[in-house]
Amino acid sequence: MEEDSKNILDVEIPESFESKEIKDKSSSSKKKKPFEDEVIKAEDILHRKRQLATKGDIRRIQKAGYKYEGKKVVTDDVKKLKSLEVEPSIPFEERIDYYVEPVWIEYYVPKDSRFITEIRYLYIPLIDPPFDERYPILNESMKKNRFFDVVNILNEHPEYTSIILESYQETFHFHERVSMALKEARHNPENYKTAFYLCETIMKFEPTLAYLEVLGDYISWNLNWLIRKLNELHIEFSAEDDTVSYLIKRRNIYWEENQLPYDERFEILAALFYDQAYPNRGLTIEEQDFFFNIFNK
Repeated sequence: MEEDSKNILDVEIPESFESKEIKDKSSSSKKKKPFEDEVIKAEDILHRKRQLATKGDIRRIQKAGYKYEGKKVVTDDVKKLKSLEVEPSIPFEERIDYYVEPVWIEYYVPKDSRFITEIRYLYIPLIDPPFDERYPILNESMKKNRFFDVVNILNEHPEYTSIILESYQETFHFHERVSMALKEARHNPENYKTAFYLCETIMKFEPTLAYLEVLGDYISWNLNWLIRKLNELHIEFSAEDDTVSYLIKRRNIYWEENQLPYDERFEILAALFYDQAYPNRGLTIEEQDFFFNIFNK
């Protein structure tokens, strides 16, 4: 049953219904399982196209009693998925330096004729920006383990007032709200969540000229600082999918640059996260999707 089901991570362009069904009948070779005899890299999954089910696939799913519409059918390598630890073996005192993202695993159990949904936790290590001589203000904040407040920078370094205000003239109110939330968090720690969500919004407008010439990668530092603070206070929060993807990317770059050992659990869960967070990745818009010259007479 598992060999007949569609592999969600094995991304190919589907063939026509007729040729696909003929190939299914004539082929006796086993289908390759997603985690078998290969190295899984999460970012490879992100940039592949999702595979669409063909008529033959749907027929087999219906015959087997699988739910298809509105459900993700995951049957290949169920043992591999189930064998993943719910949480990695990371010492409790070190978990403050990780962002934790829940990843859902859903698979079909033919014996019971039902879907099983389980959860695994993807621990993403927080990678801080490296010290850079071009950005002494950011270096000082990192050395003192202090949040990089752009509003305070205007008061402490008035020589950069012009470039900062010009760069953030449309978004400076976000920085003001972050600064206010941090002050209020001294009395109500829940405001750290507000600051975190505002930083996620600010990240969408970077890099600016001030970011490149004066401030440096302060947004990465601020996100990491707030995640650690929320972890320390045991405050539950959830990052946007784009933020999680950004944290995964920073981790992968750091792992590659430092040639750190391959972590199969991380890569599998990160690949599943991409598959769930970006279900329409790789889809292209064709000319027929637009009404060209619709108003031409």
